[in-house]
Amino acid sequence: MAGAQLSADAEEFLAYLAVERGRALSSIASYRGDLAVYEQFLAGRGAALAEVSERLVEDFLAVLRASGLKPASVARALVAVRGLHRFCHDERGAPLDPTVDVARPRLAAGLPKALDEDEVLALLAAVRGEDTRARRDRAIIELLYATGLRISELAGLSLGDLDLERGVLRAFGKGSKERLVPFGSHASAALSSWLEPAGRPAIVASRTPARADADALFLSSRSRRMSRQAVWEVVHRHAVAAGIGSKVTPHVLRHSFATHLLDHGADVRVVQELLGHASITTTQVYTKVSSERLRRVYDQAHPRARLPPAARGAPVNGA
Repeated sequence: MAGAQLSADAEEFLAYLAVERGRALSSIASYRGDLAVYEQFLAGRGAALAEVSERLVEDFLAVLRASGLKPASVARALVAVRGLHRFCHDERGAPLDPTVDVARPRLAAGLPKALDEDEVLALLAAVRGEDTRARRDRAIIELLYATGLRISELAGLSLGDLDLERGVLRAFGKGSKERLVPFGSHASAALSSWLEPAGRPAIVASRTPARADADALFLSSRSRRMSRQAVWEVVHRHAVAAGIGSKVTPHVLRHSFATHLLDHGADVRVVQELLGHASITTTQVYTKVSSERLRRVYDQAHPRARLPPAARGAPVNGA
């Protein structure tokens, strides 16, 4: 329902999110869809936005759950509805915010998937050759793993965002927030190879990019800025070749980046900055992943770890 018609209050709220809060277009589209469903629900109940009660909001959430919507989607809808009512209360003079005491749906704490370090090496080794496409694909995968960039952040990179000499790039995250992210020697070598005459310049020479795509770091064979879907396909194609296709996406490389940093002793607040997380709570899920990986390695490697609990406490030689 990206193009759904909403009330004037809802449209004002979405404009506020876009202009004053700098929310991404994808987030605005999600809010629009959720609010369209909400306003249809209110219309069916004959209730105006200013007349909504806490009970009516809870009824709306119950309808969403009964429709089979996943808990995460119900929670997202509540965020949109709560944001709208808070905006109406704070900015439009509505007397009450009916969502203040509405409980957020409980979500299971999902753990992000991460590749083992050997699997990352296998993925990189699957990119073979020195032709133009291989140079580009190797640079994409090396950079995703080296920086933990979101797929949209990588696809949005321009030549001017890259500082090869210092080994750092400028990324624009959610809400167009800018951050500097370092990358290592392997990613630097792959990027240098991509920017050599046999790489990106060869594509530009064969087909001049449109003005809007002229500064894109990663180009398709048609000299167009690579889309998120195109980047996803690059990762997937080489993951299949490496025999790990069912478990690898660009976002899994982001998870792997964070998990491996923490495995090797990085401070969680540094990882938060590198990932561009607004809250450290989001980053802390990776500390749980790392501790579980440590436990698994310990259980596999320590000779006493595999004994049943009863045996661990049993006396030795009857003592």
